[in-house]
Amino acid sequence: MLPGSIIARRSFLQAPLIAGLLLAPSLAGADGLRCVVELFTSQGCSSCPPADALLGRMARDASVLAVSFPVDYWDYIGWKDTLASPAFTARQKNYSLARGDGQVYTPQVVIDGLKHAVGSDADEINEVIAALGKRQGPLSVDMRVSEAADKIRIDVGAAAPGGPKAGGLWLLRIAKAVTVAIGRGENAGRTVTYTNVVRAISKIGEWNGAATSFEIPAGRTKGEDSNAYALVLQAGTSAAPGAILAAAKGADL
Repeated sequence: MLPGSIIARRSFLQAPLIAGLLLAPSLAGADGLRCVVELFTSQGCSSCPPADALLGRMARDASVLAVSFPVDYWDYIGWKDTLASPAFTARQKNYSLARGDGQVYTPQVVIDGLKHAVGSDADEINEVIAALGKRQGPLSVDMRVSEAADKIRIDVGAAAPGGPKAGGLWLLRIAKAVTVAIGRGENAGRTVTYTNVVRAISKIGEWNGAATSFEIPAGRTKGEDSNAYALVLQAGTSAAPGAILAAAKGADL
């Protein structure tokens, strides 16, 4: 058992890396996105590099929003993850509580905010994507983003029939690629490139199921540690995250 009452298991499944991830057919969102994949990873996890590489290939698919959330609960074994945040660990734990299964491990992907899979297992990930494509809710709300020099406008559509009617709009500041030379721990001596690394996640506003528009300063989307962004409309709360109802990539992503 780890600090904070997080029960973690580490998957040592080393699935063969494939040349590219073939996404199973699924419903496309308004901007062509078919799914959102969040990888919870750690520089201190020997099983994670294959999942990090797989996510890098997935990110090249325009129909996928693929992001990395580095977590900090393996820091105690000899290497402090240079990209990790306690907020990302909390997000992973809250997903497990919302699902009710308590499964918190690395490498783990959460797809469309609803289902998890082993982050290095392309077949399992494809199966989850295909199953979620048949459900109401995920990526069922229209969202359009207009970028200008000084502001960004986000137009969110109305809730889909039978879908969730409340949620929050979230901004993810992202570093598109970060290469880390790992000096100690289970990956000592390895150099790993992490793709679409979330550096911060912040709430833009609430959505009540009706068509709504939001505006934010363009400068809010980038920082010294980030050069891209994504937007996610998600049912539930930060403490109990639910289905991702809409998502969009910034122009630089």
